[in-house]
Amino acid sequence: MPAFYRCILREQSEDGKTVIATYEPNIHAQGAWNPHEQHMAPASGIITRELEAFNPNEHLRIGRISFDIFGLISFDRFTIETRTIRPGKTIELIESTMKSQGKICIVARAWRMMIHDTSSVHGLEDDHVSTPDLLPAWNGMLRWSGGYIQSIDVRIGPNHRPGKGIVWVNTGVEMVEGESTTDLAHIIGLVDTANGIVPRQEGEFKWAFPNLDLQVHMHRLPQGAWLGLETIQQYGSDGVGLTSSVLHDIHGPFGRSEQILTIRPMPSENKA
Repeated sequence: MPAFYRCILREQSEDGKTVIATYEPNIHAQGAWNPHEQHMAPASGIITRELEAFNPNEHLRIGRISFDIFGLISFDRFTIETRTIRPGKTIELIESTMKSQGKICIVARAWRMMIHDTSSVHGLEDDHVSTPDLLPAWNGMLRWSGGYIQSIDVRIGPNHRPGKGIVWVNTGVEMVEGESTTDLAHIIGLVDTANGIVPRQEGEFKWAFPNLDLQVHMHRLPQGAWLGLETIQQYGSDGVGLTSSVLHDIHGPFGRSEQILTIRPMPSENKA
C-alpha cells in the first residue's frame, strides 16, 4: 500500500523522556505551492503520529494540537524530536519539533487532558452536514499541483463558493510504510487541506495565501477515514487572512481548526 513516509530510524533516550524519529517523504507528501516542499497536511499527520505514540497514558487524551510552521517544509529527509514540556496527572503538554536540512520546519505542541464521563452535560452547537456518500466527487482541488493533491478523494457539498463551503476529503495512502494509520493521525493529516478548498480567488491566483500555523481543537477524538471541512476563508485588508473550519467525521462534528494566512502577491517563483 502507498504511504506518505518511510521511517528510517527511531531512537529513545535512556530516560525515556525524548524520542527522535527519522523519516523520508514519498511523492504523496509533495506540496501544492512548490514541488521541492512537503504539503503541511501529511506533515501534520506524521507529527500527530509521533505525538500520539509518545509515552501514552490511557487516562489522558489529546484535546488540542498547535502547529507553528517556521518556513518551507523541505521535501527531504527529516527528524521529529518529541518530548514532554509539562508533565502532569490531569493535564500534560508534549512537543514535537520537525527539522530538515539543519533547520526547524514545524514545532507542534499537544495538550493531553484527563478524560471523564461527561455524558450528563454533553451538548453541541455545531450542526451535522451531509455525509460524503451522499455527495458528488469534485475535481476542483486539481487546480493545485503536487503529489499530496493527487492522493486525495474529494467530495463537494451544496452551495460551495469562493470563501465558503463544505468539502469531504479522504486518502488511501498510509502515513508510514509498513504501519497501519490511526484514525487520529489519518484525519489530522488531512485538516490542512482546508486552506485550499474555498480560496477567495477564481481562475489564476494573483495572491498567494500560505498558512503559518494550524490549530486543531477537538471536543472528541475523530473516528473513521473521511474528514468533513465546513470552511470559511476571510482576507483582511492589510495582508493577513484566516481560514476557519468546523471539523466533521461521518458521526458528526468533532472539533474546529484555524489557520492564519500571510497574503502576498504571487511571485514568479514561490518562496516561503
